[in-house]
Amino acid sequence: MEAYCVKCRSKREIKNPQKITMKNGKPATSGVCPSCGTKVFRIGAA
Repeated sequence: MEAYCVKCRSKREIKNPQKITMKNGKPATSGVCPSCGTKVFRIGAA
């Protein structure tokens, strides 16, 4: 799965993806950018 990295300004493959649930109950995926190590986040079911 890919997510937009704000630091790299491009879409990157999510490293160590974790499925989470946001406060409003919607699913999301959180992980780390493989290039710079910044946290990346993608809303929606995976």
